Amino acid sequence: MAKIAFLLLAHKAPKDVIRQAEVLTSVGDYVAIHYDASAPAAEYQEIRAALSNNPNVTFTKRRIRCGWGEWSLVDASLQTASAALEAFAKASHFYLVSGDCAPVKSAEYLHRTLDEQDKDFIESVDYFESNWIKTGMRSERLIYRHFVNERRHKKLFYTLLKVQKTLGLSRKIPQGLDMMIGSQWWCLRRRTLEAICDFIEGRPDIVRFFKTTWIPDETFFQTIVRHLVPSNEIDSRSPTFLMFSDYGLPVTFYNDHYELLAAQNYFFARKISQDANDLKIKLTTLFQSGPSAQETSDEGRALYTYVTGKGRVGRRVAPRFWETAADLGPERELSIIVCKKWHVGKRLANAITQATGIPNALYLFNEKTSHLPPLGGIESTLAKRRRHKASLLSLLFDHYDSNRLVICLDPNDAATLKDLAKQSSGLRILEVACHYDDAYLAGHAQRLGLISQTTPHQRMAELKHDIRDDIALEFKQIRQIAPDALSRVDETSEKMVNARALCEFLAIPAQAGQKLATLPNLFSD
Repeated sequence: MAKIAFLLLAHKAPKDVIRQAEVLTSVGDYVAIHYDASAPAAEYQEIRAALSNNPNVTFTKRRIRCGWGEWSLVDASLQTASAALEAFAKASHFYLVSGDCAPVKSAEYLHRTLDEQDKDFIESVDYFESNWIKTGMRSERLIYRHFVNERRHKKLFYTLLKVQKTLGLSRKIPQGLDMMIGSQWWCLRRRTLEAICDFIEGRPDIVRFFKTTWIPDETFFQTIVRHLVPSNEIDSRSPTFLMFSDYGLPVTFYNDHYELLAAQNYFFARKISQDANDLKIKLTTLFQSGPSAQETSDEGRALYTYVTGKGRVGRRVAPRFWETAADLGPERELSIIVCKKWHVGKRLANAITQATGIPNALYLFNEKTSHLPPLGGIESTLAKRRRHKASLLSLLFDHYDSNRLVICLDPNDAATLKDLAKQSSGLRILEVACHYDDAYLAGHAQRLGLISQTTPHQRMAELKHDIRDDIALEFKQIRQIAPDALSRVDETSEKMVNARALCEFLAIPAQAGQKLATLPNLFSD
């Protein structure tokens, strides 16, 4: 069975480091520790003293003062790897972790997976072609030399960068080096790590290059592994689950995140709050548990996006600066069908067009592939449509040579409805209330990427309840925007009640409303 040497990089909380080493070695694995030289020497001595009798623990020969974005982090990783290679001859795998990491699977599951998959687990994607870098510098990380820490000497860092750009002091990437990028955290086989050590010993030019790149911990191992290991022996994803907020900061996990973390298709998670003692206890118990079936899924990031986008922080309360209060004109009547089930909303809108001749546009502000007539390019992308709502609608009125238009809107887009309520004095809104059974809610959650086929049933049940409540809240917000312009049809209402609502919404005769209300399979899934 696989034997793992954990390469532990830590810089604070010595008691947590001691506990972490004891947990990881309790199942027969090894730990090599690098404790940052910037931390007090007394803390380092405390750790060494506490673990001195543990034969499965070793320490680096020297401590390095590490700084974010610097070569020092790579150097510390190499120092720790070297110590582990020398001390633990039986180690088959080497897993880089931090003091903020914790296992989210049992040791038995981790060992079995490594035995079954003869691969290196390291995220390694093309530096220039991938979208791994979201904002900020890209090629500048590599082609210019970075001698100071950006966080500690921000002004000097960018001054040196500007000088190099002005004087044309860019450099070429070493010939034959295909740059890769990925997460700092990895798990490599022994032969791979030994090959890396041999490679850098014979290629000091490569080391010199990376020493003055910016954030080399995201590129050094990721690039070298690709040059040494066949692609079919690389699982190009981080074995450690981590997320970043919209502000580029790592998301911290707390006591109430156990079920989420334990279900993710990863071995470890980062970063665990120092104060999340209950979570640490539960994860330790999980790690030390015996063989068991562990359900895995991969919806953690989608759940985080869903919650932060819908929650207190994520709800939009201010208008976007580029949106003006342009008016569509008093003679133009915009009728909006607000329906969560898009197929129902589209079915009703098409029936209205067929019965009345009023043109329609189906979920044009929500659906990427909404079919619209050529309008000079403004219709080409969802981003453009949402950025120029009033202009787009004006063009549609002109294109159809009509003063009436029916569109569909998802109830989660209250912001768009608020914008349109300001821009159209002839606004009519139809709320379409549907029944949402468990099958629909599960399918909706899966379409959003919140669950997968392997998501535990308990979490699926909880999530269905949350989604049902969220839909109710969405419609509550819709009703508050323009209550005087609101009509409502309900799947559970009598057809005559729905017919009157449709007549009110469209200002059509009673007979036409009855025909629409009795449309076969209107609410069918």
